[in-house]
Amino acid sequence: MIRGKIVYFINGYFFIDDSFIFGSVEVKDGFFGDFHEGEAKEELLQDAYTDLKGAYVIPGLVDIHIHGANGADTSDGTVEAIQCMSRYLASVGVTSFLPTAMTLPEEGIHAVTSSVLMAAASREKGAARPVGIRLEGPFLSKEKKGAQNEAYLRNPDREMFRRIWEKSEGKIKIIDVAPELPGAMDFIRSVSADCRVSLGHTAADYDIAAEAFEAGASHLTHLYNAVNPLLHRAPGPIGAAFMNPAASAEIISDGIHSHPAALVAAFKLFQGRISLISDSIRCCGLTDGTYDLSGQEVHLAGRKVTLADGTIAGAALNLYEDMKNAVRFGIPKHEAILAATRVPADYIGETKIGRIEKGAYADFVVCDETLERRAVYISGNHPQSISG
Repeated sequence: MIRGKIVYFINGYFFIDDSFIFGSVEVKDGFFGDFHEGEAKEELLQDAYTDLKGAYVIPGLVDIHIHGANGADTSDGTVEAIQCMSRYLASVGVTSFLPTAMTLPEEGIHAVTSSVLMAAASREKGAARPVGIRLEGPFLSKEKKGAQNEAYLRNPDREMFRRIWEKSEGKIKIIDVAPELPGAMDFIRSVSADCRVSLGHTAADYDIAAEAFEAGASHLTHLYNAVNPLLHRAPGPIGAAFMNPAASAEIISDGIHSHPAALVAAFKLFQGRISLISDSIRCCGLTDGTYDLSGQEVHLAGRKVTLADGTIAGAALNLYEDMKNAVRFGIPKHEAILAATRVPADYIGETKIGRIEKGAYADFVVCDETLERRAVYISGNHPQSISG
């Protein structure tokens, strides 16, 4: 892409709002410009252009819950780890993400926030954008800890959060909290003015979860997992989130964390307010074997990652694969795309990602009708390598 000059991507089916429209789009200095519906006019052909020849174009995906990939993990606390994740994600069509820390001691969290800030400031050309930080812990339930390290779990602490917030330069976008813990409601009221609060790894019942949403929580972490189930006499946090129209949810679509029928039900329950996430860890993109997860040994076999005792420990698929899975499981294509792009972007308040519209970053994926990738563009530039 030539700086300062408009480049056109012509004759493609662009995902605009919630449907595919045939036309052409302008890109200038890494941002989308005007969209021109219909076949490219002759005047567009006088400028630099790429003819898409009827290919499909969707926004770059936005992963708001991802621990690691391609051998690196956010909790490593290094710039190199974030850079490694950024390169890999760009190659598979995930162009923006929230590096997500596991439960760590405070000094480990500070290392994470520092590494993300430095990696974002020195982002390589063609690499995915770290658009903030997510803290999945340490304010979580021991009863529902899953693969979180119990040694570092603690009750919600506003002063600790304030120290982390200040050192992160206000880049924490989401923090996960178990609302039944002592001090949780006051914590939620306090920090929800600064970042999104998601209920996760919680043993809360319906009433406690409903109170937390009223206090300022706005999201439910990896639906169905590490949370009390939706039962007809005890609807739990899932029921509380459903009943609060301001609350949203997220779900992993790998066919392991939730049955496909449960995924379809979740999209029905949270229509228009559900995000697809990967929840992937460092073994994402790698072969079967034994890996580290914040000091714990995990095992990847097939697509399933577990601790030694069989507890599911994160995921091994990237968000693009999850989106295609969702379609295969029965989610309408436009809903799956929105759940992997605009919905998560909107939840974290990022209006320049996850959409093809004027003023947004020109991050997009060229694919066929079945969403098979052909090329990935970030800021209108074509990365050198595309993973299969």
